[in-house]
Amino acid sequence: MARPKQDTPTSGELEVLKVLWKRGPSTVREVLEELNQQGRKRAYTSVMSLMNVMADKGLLDREPLGRAFQYTARMPQESTLGGIVGDLLGRVFEGSAPSLVTHLLEESKPSAMELEEIRKALEQYEEENGT
Repeated sequence: MARPKQDTPTSGELEVLKVLWKRGPSTVREVLEELNQQGRKRAYTSVMSLMNVMADKGLLDREPLGRAFQYTARMPQESTLGGIVGDLLGRVFEGSAPSLVTHLLEESKPSAMELEEIRKALEQYEEENGT
């Protein structure tokens, strides 16, 4: 049976997107070099195949640049991350934001400084949304 189409990027696709969000428009070679600096070595053809699939799926735009192609993330980082969190919230936590936050805190064990940043974000959210 075929695997169902995934609405959110795979972990490998997300790695490529992070490079493109950081660098901006890039060739396969530039993305490969950045990925290889992060640890696990990858082959040029593997990254090229992944990026071509991502372009076919609508995650990347591809424009000719001399003999190569230049790729750009189609969606901004915040939109993509929001979609991933929304998918996680719905599929795993059945729409329960308190459950998601509780698990997040238990798993990440934030420092006092990070907890203060979270409190500020909550206060800002309440001010902006009138809750």
